[in-house]
Amino acid sequence: MFLPTGPAPSPVGSWLREDLSEAIERATSCLDPQECDRMTPGGVMVDDTGGLDAETRSKLVFVPCAVQDTPWLTLDQQVRIVAVASLVTATARLLAEDPGTVITTGELARVWDLVDHAIA
Repeated sequence: MFLPTGPAPSPVGSWLREDLSEAIERATSCLDPQECDRMTPGGVMVDDTGGLDAETRSKLVFVPCAVQDTPWLTLDQQVRIVAVASLVTATARLLAEDPGTVITTGELARVWDLVDHAIA
């Protein structure tokens, strides 16, 4: 995926180049099927995160709003940025909900194929 290499045209440009890329890297390196949804011994359902911390999730969720302020990017580039952030967020949710099935059925591999396609 191509992002401009010169000075960022706006604060959003700096955010995309620095904070977002860092958030995506952090998210993909922290994914953890051990952090899945579960029931406590007392019968209370606990929604876990799949390894994605709240700050990183917040940055990824903000992407669709942020790319609206990037007129210097082509529509294709904007869509690819949103796709990658959404897929990384979805991967964490898939791992949290049912890690065994997601891994054994190849669903996780298909998501990473989509990420590869979005950044190619």
